[in-house]
Amino acid sequence: MTALSTDAARLLATTDAALTALDRLLVASRTSVAALVRDAQTADGEQFALHGLAWLATYVQALRQMRLWFDGLHGRNAANELERALLLAAFGEYLSQVRGGLPMSQTEFVRPADLGLTDADEQAFRTEAVLALIAAGTSPALRQRICVLISAGGQGAGFGDCGLDDELLLALQHQIRRFAVDRVEPYAHQWHLNNQLIPIEVVDQMSEMGVFGLTVPEQFGGSGLGKLAMVLVSEELSRAYIGVGSLGTRSEIAAELIQQGGTDAQKAQFLPRIASGEILPTAVFTEPNTGSDLGALRTRAEREGDIYKVTGAKTWITHASRSDVMTLLVRTGSVASGYRGLSMLIAEKPRGTDSDPFPAPGIRGGEIHVLGYRGMKEYELGFDGFEVPTSGLLGGLEGQGFKQLMATFESARVQTAARAVGVAQNAMELGLSYALQRTQFGRTLDGFPRVAGKLALMAVETMVARQLCYFAAREKDEGRRCDIEAGMAKLLAARVAWANADNALQIHGGNGYALEYPISRVLCDARILNIFEGAAEIQAQVIGRGLLAGRN
Repeated sequence: MTALSTDAARLLATTDAALTALDRLLVASRTSVAALVRDAQTADGEQFALHGLAWLATYVQALRQMRLWFDGLHGRNAANELERALLLAAFGEYLSQVRGGLPMSQTEFVRPADLGLTDADEQAFRTEAVLALIAAGTSPALRQRICVLISAGGQGAGFGDCGLDDELLLALQHQIRRFAVDRVEPYAHQWHLNNQLIPIEVVDQMSEMGVFGLTVPEQFGGSGLGKLAMVLVSEELSRAYIGVGSLGTRSEIAAELIQQGGTDAQKAQFLPRIASGEILPTAVFTEPNTGSDLGALRTRAEREGDIYKVTGAKTWITHASRSDVMTLLVRTGSVASGYRGLSMLIAEKPRGTDSDPFPAPGIRGGEIHVLGYRGMKEYELGFDGFEVPTSGLLGGLEGQGFKQLMATFESARVQTAARAVGVAQNAMELGLSYALQRTQFGRTLDGFPRVAGKLALMAVETMVARQLCYFAAREKDEGRRCDIEAGMAKLLAARVAWANADNALQIHGGNGYALEYPISRVLCDARILNIFEGAAEIQAQVIGRGLLAGRN
């Protein structure tokens, strides 16, 4: 047995012991937070503790997945010095944060006392394994070594083995990466600066590669692959440009809605056309004054014979002009009926142009000008008697819209986590590339300890977020409920993407603030990830309530 494999076996045993201590701390935290949160009213009043519990559980699951990732590599003799260093640093940093202050945001830190933990609980957590990992995993020397290793690996190639052991998935990842590097990466920044739609030629090439039908069953013209495949594709495309990585989200949401909740006729009518890219969908859910409170949604659909007439306002509709079909959440019941009065319509419309973005009768719209995430554009829409055939009522039953939408949230959040991992990877690569090229005081930036430390932690946390994302996708593929796991992946990956972008811009210094440098775009793109598909606070609320309900 080599020295590295001996060290690896020892590290696996130590991380196992640390996970045991973490599990005990999590059980104690659940017990104490449950005593505070007895119902919905107290859940609102005790948000800090509830959300802190969600973050603690996310850290525990993330470290468990990192340990399993390394164990898999070790078993195949594929774990090298970099992977060992990433595992050690992940445990050291996250254990230290659990003990001293876990960041929910830049200004909110959860400490053991916030979770109702006692001195005895904290003392029990400080096991020999935990303290050893903190000491070894947070050392400046380890961070410097990680920086050296990723620098030696070359941009985009030396950040650690992602742990995939499937030839089909690896081939798919390689194909999409090659497309992204050749057809997206060189042009993405100019698309952003011009605030232009992603060229339709790029969309057509994605259609030809099967991106839009990746998870659609083969009987409807798709590839019939799982969510892990979707995650790999989303990450690689978002690594080049989040706008391109997000094109597949529209099709993913629409296809899953129809596949799970549609009639046989609706599946036959729409799924093959979505899978082929013949039609581009958009999701029309959010309203100006409701945000995450879908129960307060007011856009109405009144039935008149064999049509619905839709009246109301929607906002933050991505890719609305160039889309051909809308999944449109409307109220068919009374306002007092809340969620039970919502229905989902599959509403076709003509594709817009620059001169006439919304040519359909009964629709008007205007662009929302945004900092980033520009490749598909955002719109506000107004509906005034817009007509949808009753055959477009998803599933043929009114009042099912909220339940139908909730059934897609797991996949949507896993996919968003994958986009965040791609953005985090992109930011890290830009930061490393600049640090290797920029010389100050006679040496390149990566030679300065604080720059090296930033780059090292970027590499660590990107791998942590990736493994948590893979885990959530696998849970979904294996047919298990994964709303908590999907929420955890999205919660952590969004924070990592923003941290990486912010730190990479800091490495660029003043140049990072100049529009000509791509990191300025990546910073703007990263910021939205903590907001859409469920803001970080909503994710933490869902995870926390789920944990107290006995799930996970």
